[in-house]
Amino acid sequence: MAWTKNRLLAYAFAVAAVLLFAACRISYKFNGSALDYSVYKTIHVSEFPIRAALVYPPLQPLFETELLNYIDRNTRLQVVEGQADLSLEGEITGYNLTPQAVTENAYASMTRLTIQVRVKYSDAKDESKDIDQTFSAYRDFDSSLMLTDVQDGLCEEISKELVELIFNATLGNW
Repeated sequence: MAWTKNRLLAYAFAVAAVLLFAACRISYKFNGSALDYSVYKTIHVSEFPIRAALVYPPLQPLFETELLNYIDRNTRLQVVEGQADLSLEGEITGYNLTPQAVTENAYASMTRLTIQVRVKYSDAKDESKDIDQTFSAYRDFDSSLMLTDVQDGLCEEISKELVELIFNATLGNW
């Protein structure tokens, strides 16, 4: 059987491609956290009271529930009361409305809701990983809307973003 130059090149390329893909294997593992579960087994999450000048009472339980659910979904840590390997505590320090995008007649066409949370993260096994940091997130909404009509949805979106930021800075160890 006579091999033509094109056939020989195609065969060599196919063999090289098979060998290349068989030899290389890309593996990704995103379990949500970078914790060594042989060392860390428990976490204590304190309440996050509202210490902001403007208070929206449903925000505290909404934020705390979102934080606990996120930890439960993305780690194998057991949430406990009292002494634990890891600890998260803090407070909601800011709940602010600011005008954005002012129009030519000096009215704001957009309003920004900003929420700030101060977090103290303690690692009982390695104090160099302790964090005391404030996290902030916001959402803009049309100023023609009443805050009472959009507040629940905005707080839910902002809480989710804050929880992700907090998780990535503490337990996610990104």
